[in-house]
Amino acid sequence: MTIVRVSTDDLPETFHVTTDEQLRAVSNLTRHRIMALLRFEPATITQIAQRMGLAKGSSSYHVRLLERAGLVKVVETRKVRGVTERYYAMAARSIELPHPGPGQPDVLLRSAVADLEASPVDGERHVRMAHLRLTEEQFTELGARLQALADEYRALSDPSLPDVSLIFALFRPTPRQQVEEDAK
Repeated sequence: MTIVRVSTDDLPETFHVTTDEQLRAVSNLTRHRIMALLRFEPATITQIAQRMGLAKGSSSYHVRLLERAGLVKVVETRKVRGVTERYYAMAARSIELPHPGPGQPDVLLRSAVADLEASPVDGERHVRMAHLRLTEEQFTELGARLQALADEYRALSDPSLPDVSLIFALFRPTPRQQVEEDAK
C-alpha cells in the first residue's frame, strides 16, 4: 500500500468565496453538509457517501464540484489493491461568503436554518433571537465579542468530539418605515 499525505496543518485560516462557481458550490445543502463533514477529518468519497446516506455517485459528483471550486482538496492518497483512494478535506479552516446583494438570499443563514431543522429534535439546542437597541459603538463591540467568542471555542475544538454548529447574525434590520413604504 502506498500512502501520500498532504499536511492539513498548513491550511489557510480563511477561504474567501469570490466567484459565482464557488458561491453555487457552497449554496447547495448537500455540498454544505459535505463540507461540514470534512471540517475536522478527511474522508474518501465512499466514507462521505456512507456517513451522509448518499449514493457513491452522488457523493462523487458533489465532491468534484467542491474540488473544482477550490473549497475542498485531496490531502491524502492511498493505493489499496490497485485502486487509489483519495481523502478530501476542507481547503481552509473557515469559509467567508460575500455579503448578498439587495434582494438576494443569504446562503449561510439558509444553510444554517436547514441544518438546524435537520438536527435531532430531542437534542439539546440553544436558539434565541433578541431585538436590541444599540449605539454604533455597542453594535461594533458586540460584533467583535461574538467573533472573539466563536474564535476562542473554535481553538478548543477537538476532532474526536461530536460536531456543534454555531451561527450568529448581528445586523440592523430594515427600518419599519421603509418596509411599510416598500409594501405600498
